[in-house]
Amino acid sequence: MSVTWVVVLGWISQAALMAGAYVVVKFALSPSRHGARAAGKRRRGDVLDACGYGRTPVSTGRSAARFADVTAALCGRLGITRVAAVVGVSGGGPTAVAMAARHPETVERLILQSAVGPLPWPDRRTYLGAQVIFVPGRERATWALVRALVRRAPATALRLLPRDLTTLPAAEVVADLRPEDRAQLIALFSRMRSGHGFLNDLRDLRADADPGLLLADATQPSLVIASRRDGAVPFAHAEALTAGLRRAELLESSADTHFVWFGEDWPEVAARMRGFLSAGPPSA
Repeated sequence: MSVTWVVVLGWISQAALMAGAYVVVKFALSPSRHGARAAGKRRRGDVLDACGYGRTPVSTGRSAARFADVTAALCGRLGITRVAAVVGVSGGGPTAVAMAARHPETVERLILQSAVGPLPWPDRRTYLGAQVIFVPGRERATWALVRALVRRAPATALRLLPRDLTTLPAAEVVADLRPEDRAQLIALFSRMRSGHGFLNDLRDLRADADPGLLLADATQPSLVIASRRDGAVPFAHAEALTAGLRRAELLESSADTHFVWFGEDWPEVAARMRGFLSAGPPSA
């Protein structure tokens, strides 16, 4: 039986849902237990936490380019010579672009979902705040407080936690969520840890003198998906990615938050991704 591989670089396992019958290798930027369970329902999922997250040391690859090389090397060790697509979700976008640009012999297509692009990110407030609450010694306590809030007052947690994920009033967004989406958000926030990885990612992104340099080298067909209501990664990133990549198309989601899989049009977006993946090997 022919197997199609998709590499997902991102911190939310729902990104793999677009794969349908595809086999997913998920390189997770958040709890691997969550990713492994989601991937294991209908497909095999091999999970590797990015550098600094989970049990993967920061030394594995401090930059997006280095971790892209590690990811490609691991695919080779697993006997995976071609992947139908690399999917970059949120902060996984730069690594996905780097893998496509640096390993074109392996990557056939590129999908970027709510992804950080070649613009300054994060903003100063987010960066300085992260230096306070996610430094070693405080990161564990920060997430312990989040888990306690989610466990004891889930309704309050849902009103407070998504504020930086949407440009709309958080209470309005939460009120419009379907019960199953609320349950998924609560489950997500109750498991999250960032280790040393989040700070490493922020420092890498701020240190990159020209994050757009690799875009022109990623010559694969690319699908960029984003919402104008994303409060975490501004829509301008998607526009810059589409402009910088040679063969990119932009798909605008109607989602109210950074999490496009909670949008009402998610079935249509997922169908578009499946069609993009099933188009066969791209022409040069």
